[in-house]
Amino acid sequence: FSEHHALQCGYCTPGFVMRTLAMVEEDVPAEPQAVRHALGGNLCRCTGYEGIVAAVVSSLRTLRAEKTGAE
Repeated sequence: FSEHHALQCGYCTPGFVMRTLAMVEEDVPAEPQAVRHALGGNLCRCTGYEGIVAAVVSSLRTLRAEKTGAE
């Protein structure tokens, strides 16, 4: 998240991180439109969602690659 400047105050970050982990298991595509839809209930008042969406897309790709390599 920090790599994509998706952190500001940190208040919403735990929810975004937990939602990202759930999206791995739900097989949400690592595409901006799908990620935006899946994050629909998570609110951030400090930053725009561009960095957050980029962080989640990147995280989904990384986490899935690690999961695939571990099996």
